[in-house]
Amino acid sequence: MSFRKPTSVMFAENPLQPYEMWMRKALDEAAVAFEQGEVPVGAVIVHGESIIGTGYNQRESLQDPTAHAEIIAITQAAQTLGSWRLTDCTLIVTLEPCPMCAGAIVQARIPTVVYGTTDPKGGACHTLYQITDDERLNHRCTVLGGVLQDECRALLQEFFQARRSEGKK
Repeated sequence: MSFRKPTSVMFAENPLQPYEMWMRKALDEAAVAFEQGEVPVGAVIVHGESIIGTGYNQRESLQDPTAHAEIIAITQAAQTLGSWRLTDCTLIVTLEPCPMCAGAIVQARIPTVVYGTTDPKGGACHTLYQITDDERLNHRCTVLGGVLQDECRALLQEFFQARRSEGKK
């Protein structure tokens, strides 16, 4: 007779594992951005067991500096729920959110943010700033980083290496 650990113990051993399925969906969104020549960042917003918002970077195609994956996903999710308050949702994104996106996360009252890889040049959840955990603001989030970190980082590195070899910024 073999002993099988209960699921709660398995979860405790790797608390990021339940988010890996959703991060793969965010990576699919990032791949669309990559194919379109956009910085490959993807995001999904989950409510219960359903994705209610998706997004990928579209700054170049829309010529809109606010067209980040998180902003697009937040807008979709709010439209899906018919409310700007996303209080029962989780945002999963391949790259640590920037200050603009962290501000939108706070404004949308999203309680949980999960990201893949850190952003040493603009991360606003852990790296440079902690906007999502700033006590001076009216809402704070639980933030988990490092879900499928290597895959998220590799996609970004591949994109920027290709851009550099083409002589583009």
